Amino acid sequence: MMKGQRQCGIRCQRLEKLKPILAIISLQFGYAGMYIITMVSFKHGMNHWVLATYRHVVATVVMTPFALVIERKIRPKMTLPIFLRILALGLLEPVMDQNLYYMGMKATSATYTSAFVNALPAITFIMAVIFRLETVNMKKIHSLAKVVGTAITVGGAMVMTLYKGPAIQLVKSAAHSLHQGGAADTTDQHWVTGTLMVIGSIVSWAGFFILQSFTLKEYPAELSLVAWICFMGTILNAVVSLVMVRDISAWKVGMDSGTLAAVYSGVVCSGIAYYVQSIVIKERGPVFTTSFSPMCMIITAFLGALVLAETIHLGSIIGAVFIVFGLYFVVWGKSKDNVNSAEEKMAIQELPITNSVKQTNGADVTSAPAYGGTNST
Repeated sequence: MMKGQRQCGIRCQRLEKLKPILAIISLQFGYAGMYIITMVSFKHGMNHWVLATYRHVVATVVMTPFALVIERKIRPKMTLPIFLRILALGLLEPVMDQNLYYMGMKATSATYTSAFVNALPAITFIMAVIFRLETVNMKKIHSLAKVVGTAITVGGAMVMTLYKGPAIQLVKSAAHSLHQGGAADTTDQHWVTGTLMVIGSIVSWAGFFILQSFTLKEYPAELSLVAWICFMGTILNAVVSLVMVRDISAWKVGMDSGTLAAVYSGVVCSGIAYYVQSIVIKERGPVFTTSFSPMCMIITAFLGALVLAETIHLGSIIGAVFIVFGLYFVVWGKSKDNVNSAEEKMAIQELPITNSVKQTNGADVTSAPAYGGTNST
């Protein structure tokens, strides 16, 4: 009986450790679908400013009822500092990140932008070190691995930026079937401008993760925070969109790919993604949360070749290989950080127990108060 309970407890512990990993991996599939659906909507004339606004309208409508009902008793009081942080979160991700990303994707391709996002963990790690969410000790191998991995990842991103190389077609059948629809766009692509926009998107996204980590410590209501971010994103995007988009017909809603992109990205990639990321950030930190983005590149590359007839360039492949290797070092170093911190906590907890054993064996009793013990025998 005791053995069965012990095995059940071990399995439950393993499942708890796997939950954040499975959640983040699931999000990568969601993001890959968004890249493809969004690119299709752009090809059909959808404006990215309008899409970003409608996306957060959908996310606000979907997430607010859950936040109001589920967190009605645990929601912290709203204060001015927290509100200003939420305002900044709404500006960083819903406005800056998404619109810069959309503009970069229109200037390049869905496959290229999803590959370049692999630099997100490195940028997040650098910002986490700056804001003291991560520690670096160059005398320890795992800390050195995080630094070296970050450098390799940044180098891979630079390769993708500066070297395009020959085109490589993954799925020839798809390319032939959709050649007419995909070939016309390649001549209009501005890779340098698009790359700079994607870089700005990544920096904004990394800043969002860092600020979200700090905000959750003072406002630990994930659903409510997500609802607030989506609401502020709606307001800010609407203001900017009304300035940038003067054509009223661009706001027209119909049963088309633009509406599908707004609903899908709003529910999956804003509402659900913000919530899942909040949970994982509280448990594992922002660096771990962003470390699985290379999976999205692989999924998007396959879907992009199959659905959009996109071609992958040699520079993207070489840069992606560097990025994946760099991320391996970063994730390995991060895992060793978690192990060391857990061992330190266990060592601290065991100090009183060790001291009490010494007392019972006739050790020096006068030293007991230094470890929180008593003088009685």
